[in-house]
Amino acid sequence: MAYAISDECISCGACAAGCPVNAISEGDGKFVIDPDTCTECGACAEVCPVGAPAQA
Repeated sequence: MAYAISDECISCGACAAGCPVNAISEGDGKFVIDPDTCTECGACAEVCPVGAPAQA
């Protein structure tokens, strides 16, 4: 199951920078993960300072 970013997102961009497959982009007020591109590696969750990315 792909990761998703919760409303805890502070739009810092750490998750996008840490994503090895470029599945994360800036959305409306928070970053979003493309579930078709996400490989469920967890790199985004490891670098997020607030723990916003989690498996959906």
